[in-house]
Amino acid sequence: MALREIRTSGDEILRKKCREVKEVTDRVRMILDDMVETMYHADGGGLAANQVGILKRLVVIDVGEGLFKLVDPEFVLQEGEQIETEGCLSFPDVWGKVKRPEHVIVRALDENGKEITVEGRGLLAKCLCHELDHLDGKVFVDQIIEPEEVEPEE
Repeated sequence: MALREIRTSGDEILRKKCREVKEVTDRVRMILDDMVETMYHADGGGLAANQVGILKRLVVIDVGEGLFKLVDPEFVLQEGEQIETEGCLSFPDVWGKVKRPEHVIVRALDENGKEITVEGRGLLAKCLCHELDHLDGKVFVDQIIEPEEVEPEE
């Protein structure tokens, strides 16, 4: 496994749509493992492949409900509403309130190519929405309805 560089504000790749993976190979598994290591190292809760410069529909998430490695994820259900504060590893100095569904169901392939379903409420739903938006070239800074000031860490 290796740490990958997280692309940040101004990098055009963050606004590009990722391509379908279609087949889970050893190379895809290696990318997912690198993404997990990079996410944990950066103390994040989720990471999409284009955030590390790869235009493939790959996402990793861990917000305390277990680690999810998702290949070609897509929404099956989005319902309800929540407005919560979000941040992003690609926009490290920006925080703000964003409206998201309260409950989502996502279908994807796992790292072995097996179809899985992930159901999320609250924080997991918010993170799934945030990361799947990345795959379509959408970034949370364009969706902020109320910016928030964050005190710099010392």
